Amino acid sequence: MPKREDYISWDEYFMGIAILSSRRSKDPSTQVGACIVNDHNKIMSVGYNGLPRGCCDDEFPWERTGDEFETKYPYVCHAELNAILNSGGASLEGCKVYVALFPCNECAKAIIQSGIKEVVYLSDKYAESVSVRASKRMFDSAGVKYHQISLAHDELTIDFRADKV
Repeated sequence: MPKREDYISWDEYFMGIAILSSRRSKDPSTQVGACIVNDHNKIMSVGYNGLPRGCCDDEFPWERTGDEFETKYPYVCHAELNAILNSGGASLEGCKVYVALFPCNECAKAIIQSGIKEVVYLSDKYAESVSVRASKRMFDSAGVKYHQISLAHDELTIDFRADKV
């Protein structure tokens, strides 16, 4: 019997892990996940946007506008930074990060400092923002490659029913 031909690519697999990770986010407006992979296609770490460990999701604001202190922005740790921190100190030198949304400038700094050499993203909807423009400027200067993923599938379905295995 010949092997299956309809399997997903490595890029689809790792972006799928990033998107699945984003489903853990409690953020009501933006859920982002990240998956860091080494050059042997081994997952080194995953993360999603959320509050730091020990901070109760019910005691901090999730608002996007208003008094900055009462918005989510001073408190939420982005998916890329969480993935870097979740790596447990493992070397990420030369790794690739898959992320649903192009990284902000703060995450770009952490990506560069950790030694990650490539960013694969799904959406660049904030491309004209100062934050993303600064990210691209830093990536270009530091030699970090980035590109938008090209997918063969528009969607994949995960079926948790045991009889489907």
